[in-house]
Amino acid sequence: MSTGYWLGVDLGGTKILAGLFDDDLKLLARAKQPTSAGGGPTGVVANIVKAVDEAVRAADVDPNKIRGMCIGVPGQIELGTTRVKFAPNLDWRDVDVKPLLPASWQWPLVVENDVRMGTYGEFAHGAAKGARNVLGVFVGTGVGGGMILNGELFTGFNGNAGEIGHLIVHWRRGTELEGIAGRKYMMKRAKEILDDAPKRVRKEWKGVDLSGVRSSQLAEYYQKDDPVAVQLVDDAARALGAALGGLVNFISPQVIVVGGGVTGALGDTFIERIWEIAQRYALPGAATGVKCVSAQLGDDSGIVGCAAYAKAHQPGAEPAPGQPDSTEVVQREAI
Repeated sequence: MSTGYWLGVDLGGTKILAGLFDDDLKLLARAKQPTSAGGGPTGVVANIVKAVDEAVRAADVDPNKIRGMCIGVPGQIELGTTRVKFAPNLDWRDVDVKPLLPASWQWPLVVENDVRMGTYGEFAHGAAKGARNVLGVFVGTGVGGGMILNGELFTGFNGNAGEIGHLIVHWRRGTELEGIAGRKYMMKRAKEILDDAPKRVRKEWKGVDLSGVRSSQLAEYYQKDDPVAVQLVDDAARALGAALGGLVNFISPQVIVVGGGVTGALGDTFIERIWEIAQRYALPGAATGVKCVSAQLGDDSGIVGCAAYAKAHQPGAEPAPGQPDSTEVVQREAI
């Protein structure tokens, strides 16, 4: 029987996923709620509470035995606090999550960036398990990333480390990687391409709401060799490959994990193409032995990473080199 339990919450732009784990980080129950960002921080956090309560009830666990919780938020976090500085998809600025949660929740709380937690999940229990230097790249609506250096999550001086989507890949135009490889931006470019495409090509996309195209739909068009989808996906792979080649030179990761909705829909051939291009930009020998692999945990990467991170940063845990003492932070921010 488990002596303690851990909660992981992945807060997305459209859905909230909560998971309850035992002390061995085995998933006991999960629950899902809509984010409903239009309700503001209070409404979103109310849905987090619903998801957590549902998971705890489903697992039939005594809440008093929960030892910690981490929430992964799609935005910038003020290090060592429960405050979200900016979350664009939620339209949050300077939101402290802790006061919005129930006073009855007495377990310690950690708030972190969602993609860093996805990377941590793959590092702790997924495709990069056993590696000490990991680069995570998640390609979905946008492009996010995270880094594990020497076995520790790297957040950087002011907490912005891992924002690979905002790397500039065209310095004259200021084009960001996300502007080429993120699905939201792909669809903006699709409109530009279609406006100048032959009639037979435009006909295939007639009636399609480009702003609502999902990753699976993009993959269907790509698999049919639709010229617009082929151009968009190839440009994305080239931009991602160039960025990863540069990062191989810069941080020398052991494993690169590529995940996210776009990657999952396009499959291993997309990752193979990215890695093929990345190796062209790597210094001689820099990519030798480096693995570029698909994320294993799928939608669970965030909740697994959050639970694992909460456990690693419980009161009394060893502080991560170069980061605030986790005991001090968790005690100060306990709810």
